[in-house]
Amino acid sequence: MPKNLLSYKNIIFDFGGVIINIDYNLTTAAFRKMGLDNFDKFFSKAQQKQLFDQYEKGLISTEQFRTEIQSVFHVKPSDHDIISAWNAMLLDLPQERLDLLKRLKETHRTFLLSNTNEIHIETIYDMLAKKMGIATLDEYFEKIYFSYEMKMRKPDEEIFKHVLSENGLIASETLFIDDSPQHIEGAKKVGIQTYYLDVAKESILDIF
Repeated sequence: MPKNLLSYKNIIFDFGGVIINIDYNLTTAAFRKMGLDNFDKFFSKAQQKQLFDQYEKGLISTEQFRTEIQSVFHVKPSDHDIISAWNAMLLDLPQERLDLLKRLKETHRTFLLSNTNEIHIETIYDMLAKKMGIATLDEYFEKIYFSYEMKMRKPDEEIFKHVLSENGLIASETLFIDDSPQHIEGAKKVGIQTYYLDVAKESILDIF
């Protein structure tokens, strides 16, 4: 176990995998079932092609995103099928993690920094509203940063510098928790302290 994680003044959390459970393989399987056998070559946790980068940076619209995906199929799937397959990776958000986030916000400056997109956030917020009566995640963090709204994404240094600068955070006093090694490396480059969360072995409930 590294330095006591509670000793940092500021904590920046990743979203997918760290707070909400996700399984990229389910989306790959859903697209494969629709006839796109090599979807995993286009998108995975470790890497993704330009289309997905552009969508996560908000550089293309949801309509453009759907159209581009449809273009690689021999038989064009419906918009509904595309969205359903894209959302297949989204699982649950345990109440215990939300309770932890609320407690941490009382003693620390906490932030959410996520590479995500319009479809996923709309779907997640709809799920939270229906299942948990929560409209947004705003009450759990001082500020939320979504890549598609910022026009930048992890692991690029600029996104970490932006969060530090906008909130007056000192990098050495700031902890970043993520389940993607490449994002951890990006944060380290700007001096942010990091914790790689191996979601196959632990959750944020285990480290705080």
